[in-house]
Amino acid sequence: MSEALESLLGILDLERTGEDTFIGNSLPKVGERVFGGQVLAQSLVAAARTVESDRLAHSVHGYFLRPGVVSAPITFAVERLRDGRSFSARRTHALQGDKPILSMITSFQLDQAGFEHADPMPADVPGPDELPSALESLKGVDPRVAAFWTRSSPFDMRHVDGSLYLKPASKAAHRQRVWMRALGPVPADQSLHRALLAYACDHVMLEPVLRRHGASWATPGLSAASLDHAMWWHRDVTVDEWLLYVQAAPSAQNGRGLGVAQVFSQDGTLVASIAQEGMLRLPE
Repeated sequence: MSEALESLLGILDLERTGEDTFIGNSLPKVGERVFGGQVLAQSLVAAARTVESDRLAHSVHGYFLRPGVVSAPITFAVERLRDGRSFSARRTHALQGDKPILSMITSFQLDQAGFEHADPMPADVPGPDELPSALESLKGVDPRVAAFWTRSSPFDMRHVDGSLYLKPASKAAHRQRVWMRALGPVPADQSLHRALLAYACDHVMLEPVLRRHGASWATPGLSAASLDHAMWWHRDVTVDEWLLYVQAAPSAQNGRGLGVAQVFSQDGTLVASIAQEGMLRLPE
């Protein structure tokens, strides 16, 4: 297991301070702002700890309300909205200074029989072993900048059409495909794997907007922030095996862009769907 993955698992092991309240810390990063995927994952862990273990999260809808700071702990307050025969619903507020930085509702469900179908994985995607890691694309970069994407990243990311960390893609495109895998084994806890998927996806959800407009994370003056996030888990997820994100950006307007993704296991099984709207602004 990489040191970065071990650190992430550590901050996801929240301290329980009451029946439905928890506290957690943040991973260090460049700048003071807490990474949104971290707060999502921690909020999901907090909610899951108030639900019977035979009910797994199947959907999350959350809003990022304020930026969090990495130097202060985060309190997670869970509200038990409903426990039915098949479904449970929880609202989680992630708080700093008694103000919410994230508000999220999670729905949990018992495993049940029903209709079964899924979109297939695209057939024209090269495998992860055929692609360079993000570690390669960031060699020689200012280590303070590269650290968040590489040495301090718990995940190996491999972009099919080149990463957007340092420069735009060679040509604008309407879709993006990325392979991702945890840098080490993860305990066999499906709730934890689903929380780690929430963490990982926030790295790439807005990239299709940048790719469509010939921009990159290094575009001068770019200002970006996640506004909301929705996820649906269709089947069990295994984050220490390769997952393919097939992404698109249906719309961008008014300084906002929408990124959507389907997530497939390496054998072609659709395991999750994701949508995120973010603020993406350039200087006038």
